[in-house]
Amino acid sequence: MNFHAFRQAFFEYGCINTHQLYVLQPEFNCNNLTRWVNQGLLVKLRNGFYAFREYLEKPGFSLFISNRIYKPSYISLHTALAFYGIIPEAVTQITAVSSLKTAVFKNDFGVYSYRNVREELFFGYELKPMEDRSILFAFPEKALLDLLYLYPFYNTEAEIENLRLDNDYLANDLNKTRFDEYACRYESKALIKRVNIMKKVYEL
Repeated sequence: MNFHAFRQAFFEYGCINTHQLYVLQPEFNCNNLTRWVNQGLLVKLRNGFYAFREYLEKPGFSLFISNRIYKPSYISLHTALAFYGIIPEAVTQITAVSSLKTAVFKNDFGVYSYRNVREELFFGYELKPMEDRSILFAFPEKALLDLLYLYPFYNTEAEIENLRLDNDYLANDLNKTRFDEYACRYESKALIKRVNIMKKVYEL
């Protein structure tokens, strides 16, 4: 299979992995992938995962890749909080939560950081349509709780203030019932303590 035929067959997938290739094209020579990466036709995302270089220009595609190259995972933490406008900073990494071990991958689309939670905490996300694809994204409440849970240094009023959470969002848009229900599901006294500090700082 030459690259033109490969592109016609797989371009719409966006992100391709070698398992897909062997299922759909059992005779495919995966050495072609290395050659096409070296020629600048493909981008290697991690071992066994590739994307067509044209997708570098597509808005939102870097978020879609996050779900694809490490499963199961959903976008959360700083990336989700910035997306919702809860924190002001531009995010340099794409951050996600997974029931798999903590991992980091770097490729031409960005740096992908995955933090581990135990399986019973892998909840609180939805399939969010973006562009022509759908992406698993934490609800705002879950993204905030994931942050407080996975970054234990947010345990004083000063550290919570340094997050610079958007007061208007917390007051008007945060689903406080969902936030409290989700917080209880963590079964973590340390998390509840941080949540209470956050509520005091932001007068929730």
